[in-house]
Amino acid sequence: MRRPITSMLLSAVACSAFTHAQAGDIVNRPTLTLDGAKSIAATALHYAQEHGAPGAAIAVVDAGGTLLYVERVDGTFQNAANISIGKARTAVLFGKPTRVFEDLVNKGRYTMLALPEVAPFTPLMGGVPIDIEGQVAGAVGVSGAASAAQDDEIASAAAAEFARMREARAAEVTVIPRATVDAGFAKDVVLLSGEGFRVNASRRDGPGQAEVHVHDTDIFYILKGSAELVVGGKLSDPHQLSEGELRGPSIEGGELRAITRGDVVVIPRGVPHWFRHVDTPFTYYVVKSTRPS
Repeated sequence: MRRPITSMLLSAVACSAFTHAQAGDIVNRPTLTLDGAKSIAATALHYAQEHGAPGAAIAVVDAGGTLLYVERVDGTFQNAANISIGKARTAVLFGKPTRVFEDLVNKGRYTMLALPEVAPFTPLMGGVPIDIEGQVAGAVGVSGAASAAQDDEIASAAAAEFARMREARAAEVTVIPRATVDAGFAKDVVLLSGEGFRVNASRRDGPGQAEVHVHDTDIFYILKGSAELVVGGKLSDPHQLSEGELRGPSIEGGELRAITRGDVVVIPRGVPHWFRHVDTPFTYYVVKSTRPS
């Protein structure tokens, strides 16, 4: 039975509205991971030890207040872990350091002590939110140090160091302009070199020598052209080009791999490889992951 056009149109509009509503109902926000939580806890413990804290329990929660990690130093009183969790949850769910709430209670606003009925609430100094790009992504809570003020000092130091490390990593991000990249492919150059890696803009105008990289794993991404790549086998008549690289005119044995535009090739360190034939123009990115000798 055919459906009326009006009914079909209404269904389409309803579907479109539902899809739009779904898209508008989803918000992406940053939240701590387990690795991030462990990093914050380690920073807090180190700070506590460096500043003579007699003990400490550190708890880290994610953006929703879920406990990610907790650690209690030997000798710290037993309930310190639970108190640190309460501080962290209070800080993240209210988006403020718990020192704010302790100060309010101390100034006579005792009605705040009724809040446990509606939300976890520990109005004791030592809980500090973790801010990422203006949003609360988690929190750290500390208990068991020499004083409430030192609890707060340790938590604040850990949160500040986490923010500083994130900013330092962001400052290390490198963007290489397209003009530089294009010029690099014309010359076969290293675009970027750092600790443990190197990025090359590479080109081949014909077959080359067989190679073995002792320390480098090569990752190729083919942009243009195609080639016959021989991998494995044994380098013929090898000679040492440098401390970490062997060369030879060809490979004895090995496997032939046909590679072309769009392929990604990973050659582990120590594996012989040889571009036996190349259809030009042949350009490719090379990322070298280097293991120290």
